[in-house]
Amino acid sequence: MTAAVAGIPTGVHVILPRAGAVLLMRRANTGFFDGLFSLPGGHVEPGESIRMAAIREMAEELDVRLAAADLDLVGVVHRLSDTNRIDFFLRARHWLGEPRRAEPDKCDALGWYSPAALPDNTVAYIRGALGCSQDEPWVMEHGWPAPMADDALRPMASAQTP
Repeated sequence: MTAAVAGIPTGVHVILPRAGAVLLMRRANTGFFDGLFSLPGGHVEPGESIRMAAIREMAEELDVRLAAADLDLVGVVHRLSDTNRIDFFLRARHWLGEPRRAEPDKCDALGWYSPAALPDNTVAYIRGALGCSQDEPWVMEHGWPAPMADDALRPMASAQTP
């Protein structure tokens, strides 16, 4: 019998751009980042691709419809939060419907904000991600201790000569 191996929780966030701004949601009553603004999105469920999760989450949270072909990968955040997590960031080129608070028990505000002028109470890794270039896919690490520069240069004990 093989023991189950826990994976790294995976999330997806969707950037809905409009006139130089992006849509942010203020989280409420979720127990996770409540009172802070974040991009819409959520966990990738078993059996879902990141695009499938993005389409489902946008329907659930905002009552908008997306097509997988309209979602571009813009970046990935590997972060240390309550655990080790991976978050994918997708940009929607097109969507159907006007975003609304479809889950008002989990979101108490929506707003369009310039990435250069985000609310002070924006989730830190979301702020960092929105500050990255949107021209090509990027990878960002957040919340991890900095590696010791000396450790990368120090030879292993077995490789030292007298």
